Amino acid sequence: MTTTDERGREFDERPWGNFTVLDDVMADHKVKRIVVSPGQRLSYQTHKYRAEHWFVVSGLATVVLDGRTLELQPGDSVDIAIGAAHRCENHGSEPVVFIEVQHGSYFGEDDIVRLEDDFGRD
Repeated sequence: MTTTDERGREFDERPWGNFTVLDDVMADHKVKRIVVSPGQRLSYQTHKYRAEHWFVVSGLATVVLDGRTLELQPGDSVDIAIGAAHRCENHGSEPVVFIEVQHGSYFGEDDIVRLEDDFGRD
């Protein structure tokens, strides 16, 4: 369910954690703060209209990118091309927090093609 945080920014709880939209004013990019709870992971997904850049702020993130597994720690980042299959997993005991910069032509949540999902979402 989408609400707003104490600063009036879009905030959404998800089964795996939550995200806060930090910037979505310009037509060519969107910025989110994403928190993945311990033991959780995002769906394995692709996007048709956007690329993403993830910068890990805290926690230890396991990123699966087109079948390759990358272990990222705070200060590490990864680029995800349009159409690339990707997910973030948290195998640790602390939340994984990363900043996601989306770049492309469309940033709606309906530009998520889920290939695998732990929560039965399409």
